Amino acid sequence: MPLNNHTPVLIGTESMVCLYSINGKQGWTMNKRMIVLAVLAAFTTAASASNLSGDEYKAGKDKIAAEFKAEKQRCDSMAGNAKDICVAEANGNEKVAKAELEARHKNTAKAHYEARIAKAEADYRVAKEKCDDLSGNQKDVCLKDAKAAETRAKADAKASHRTSQLNNSYADKRQDINADASADKRDANYAVAKEKCDSYAGDAKDQCMSDAKRRYGK
Repeated sequence: MPLNNHTPVLIGTESMVCLYSINGKQGWTMNKRMIVLAVLAAFTTAASASNLSGDEYKAGKDKIAAEFKAEKQRCDSMAGNAKDICVAEANGNEKVAKAELEARHKNTAKAHYEARIAKAEADYRVAKEKCDDLSGNQKDVCLKDAKAAETRAKADAKASHRTSQLNNSYADKRQDINADASADKRDANYAVAKEKCDSYAGDAKDQCMSDAKRRYGK
């Protein structure tokens, strides 16, 4: 390609890539602004790139639909709570698969975060249905356990999503985010512990509650 006085030229070495422009009789001079723009453009392109082609995305959606239909048909042969669990699993698997497909297709932090949230919610719905096989305090504890597991999963997903948007200069903010996630999980675990204490009475229950409060800082 013929070069004129304003033709940009990219020169690469092992340690750096420098962008110069020919400046007439003055020779070669570095164009720092163009270097910055080139680097930002490269990162932007990489971040926004899709991992799936249009055909792959459509094939993924078709596969999810077919698998969901097959799972629902399997559930139709069941009855009672077993059927409820099967339907919850089928619905959950479909929602998670769709969210994960979107995450692969969009390849954004938000899409990956939403996929993790979908998984947490799907697991919770299935766990709740399984708790219906129990009764009394065992069922209450089961439901609290299920909710605590969802809370922990969502807290981790939220913390990961928020910290991914920060760089190393925000160390204090990262600590705040992690502290918030820990607090959410601690509250959920405390709720489970309290429910378990309800299976006791008298001094044993009081001791159980005291231990739970001490363990979770209440």
